[in-house]
Amino acid sequence: MKILIAPDSFKGTYPANEVAAHIASGVRAAGGTAVELPVADGGEGTYEILRDALGAEQVDADTVGPWRDPLRTSYALASDGTAVIGLAAASGITLPCSGERSALTADTYGTGLLMADAARRGATRIIVAAGGSATTDGGTGAVTAIEDHGGLHGAKVVVLSDVTTVFEDAAIVFGPQKGADPAQVQHLTERLHQQAAGYPNDPRGLARTGAAGGFSGGMWAHYGAELVSGADFILDTVDFDRHVAEADAVVVGEGRLDSQTGQGKIISAILVRTARKPVFAVVGSVDPELGEYADKFTGIIVATEEVAMHAAGQRVHKHLLRSLQAQYHQ
Repeated sequence: MKILIAPDSFKGTYPANEVAAHIASGVRAAGGTAVELPVADGGEGTYEILRDALGAEQVDADTVGPWRDPLRTSYALASDGTAVIGLAAASGITLPCSGERSALTADTYGTGLLMADAARRGATRIIVAAGGSATTDGGTGAVTAIEDHGGLHGAKVVVLSDVTTVFEDAAIVFGPQKGADPAQVQHLTERLHQQAAGYPNDPRGLARTGAAGGFSGGMWAHYGAELVSGADFILDTVDFDRHVAEADAVVVGEGRLDSQTGQGKIISAILVRTARKPVFAVVGSVDPELGEYADKFTGIIVATEEVAMHAAGQRVHKHLLRSLQAQYHQ
C-alpha cells in the first residue's frame, strides 16, 4: 500500500517537511510505503520547497526589512537561472523593527533589493513567493529598489500567491491583519488607487494583483510579472501528478481546516488532481462550520504534535487495509 504524504506547514508550529516525516513514520510503522512530498501554496514554506525541488543554491545577501532596518537574509539561485525569493524574508510581518511598526510605512524595498541582486547574478527568471508580508505599498518600494540598483536585466518575474484579491482591495482585505485600523485602511486604499493610476499599466480589477499588499500588482504593472496560483505552480514543480498516479491514497495537511481551505489553498488544488483516490486530511484543528467540505475527505484526523501525527499515519494505513479487505470479501 503506497501512500503519498503531501502536507502544507502547520503555520507557526511545524514546517511541511516535518509534518510529512512524522505522518510517514506512522505509515511505515504500520507496514505501508510512504512517499513524502511536502507542499505549499505561495505562503509559508514555499521558498524552502522550491529551493529544494530546483536544486538551487542559497545566496546570502544584505537588504532591509519592511521598516528599512538593516537585514541579512537569503534567497536561492538555480543553475538554470531561476531565482526563488520569499517575500517574507525581507518584507515579512514578523521581521524586527527598531521604531514604530506602522502599516502605513512598511514597504517592499528590501524585496526589491533581493530581486535586483538576483538579476545582477544572472537570474533570468525570478520567482517571488508573496505570503507573509507586512506591507501595503503596491510594490512601489520594490520597484524603487530595483530601479535604484540596476534593474532586472530582462529577467522574467513570476509572483506566487494563494489569493485572488484585486489590487484596490488589498488594504481592505489584508490591512487589519497587518495592524491597520479603519482610518489607516481607508488611507492605504486611497493610496493604492493613486498609485495604480500612475503606473505604466493599471492593475486594478485584475485577479491576484492584491497579493502582498499590492506587490504582485506593482510587479505586473512595471515588469509584466506573471501572477499565478502558488499551489498549482508548486504541485507542477514537485511533479505531483506523477506521484499521485503511483499512489493508492493521499494524505494532505495544514494547521487549520476551514472555509478558506477551498479558496486557493493547497488542499483544494490537490483535491482537484486526485480523481477518485482516497484523500485523508491530518490537521491541527477543524472549523466546526466546515460543513459539506468535510465530505471531500475519506477521513479527517486532528493531530497537534509529533506523536499524534505518527499515530495518524498508522490510522490511515489501517483504514485503507480494512477497506481493501472489505472489498475482497464482498
